Amino acid sequence: MKKLKLGIIGCGRIADSHLRAVLVNYRDIEAVALCDVVGGKAAKEKLGYQIEINEKDIPLNFRKIIHPEKIKVYYDYRIMLRQEDIDICAICTESGYHAEIALYCLNHGKHVIVEKPMAMSIKDADEMIKTAKENNLKLAVCHQNRFNRTIQKLRQAVDEGRFGRIFAGTAKILWNRNKEYYDKADWRGTWKLDGGCLINQCTHNIDLLQWMIGSEIKTVYGEFSNYMHPYIETEDYGSIIIRFKNGAIGNVEGTVNVYPHNLEETLTILGEKGTVIIGGIALNKILVWDFADKRDCLEQVQMECDTDISTIYGKGHGPLYQDFISAIRENKDPLIDGNEGKKSLSIILMAYKSYNIYSKAVEYENNLDIKSEDFRGML
Repeated sequence: MKKLKLGIIGCGRIADSHLRAVLVNYRDIEAVALCDVVGGKAAKEKLGYQIEINEKDIPLNFRKIIHPEKIKVYYDYRIMLRQEDIDICAICTESGYHAEIALYCLNHGKHVIVEKPMAMSIKDADEMIKTAKENNLKLAVCHQNRFNRTIQKLRQAVDEGRFGRIFAGTAKILWNRNKEYYDKADWRGTWKLDGGCLINQCTHNIDLLQWMIGSEIKTVYGEFSNYMHPYIETEDYGSIIIRFKNGAIGNVEGTVNVYPHNLEETLTILGEKGTVIIGGIALNKILVWDFADKRDCLEQVQMECDTDISTIYGKGHGPLYQDFISAIRENKDPLIDGNEGKKSLSIILMAYKSYNIYSKAVEYENNLDIKSEDFRGML
């Protein structure tokens, strides 16, 4: 079967995870083009990819048909799409450009994998979903932690009803991002291109929280502040309370203020017959696993599911790409399609709206396009 051809738009840090995902799925997909508006970034990414291939344990017969030297480098994704035969575009740019680029790619016949958040407004997210459907194309959002072994094990327990009634869940992201981090790129910490700690650092965990509770939203309320980063526009600490229609309460605490470095990222699910806490640097370790049915114990599931990783991005992009390839081949929805990707975004934007945090960013607030009726049944 013909390999699918991938073009990556945006060659910052997360692009590495997409190229590694291509290597994991090298039988089915190949990278043919890299694009970045900043001079030299795409070429540097190409060089790193060549080194990565040489270090990977890929059978020699397949290594011979992987040709990173043939990858083309571009500064304009529109020119890239005109000149290259591409099936899939992976959008890895600043968040504020996701929707614009995704819509262009979808309108030019390309399937799209977009990094989180899929857009910066509900209006744009809906337009992306609509455009993908109208063009019979696949759209996936990179909430790759759903594919973690730990998270898959937790989801299995939820699906099997082992918790009984789930009454609460908590997503905690207690990290550190200092001035040096924000000084590396002038778009960081801006409303237009980045958003605050919740929409940037906390989106993945919020997605997992709502996925496990599995209910539509009844109410959302948020509190936010900028305590320690006066040089950015956005919040550096946020707290959200979510009341789900099934009665469960979700709690979110996110910050980039923790001294002196990242402290924890944890997901807690509480039910009448079970308690689970997952942590690690990318939700890759099971910390608590306790069920009334006693079918397994903490040590068992840790041996089965815990994974050692080196970065906060984890190893979920590989299976996410595998799922997306299957969606294209079999003409089905990917696990995290546009509608799924919109859910965590909706929670965050509703929380921002509840607090009226955008009173100092009127243009962005108007772009949210959230009306009172949108708070009902958004998910």
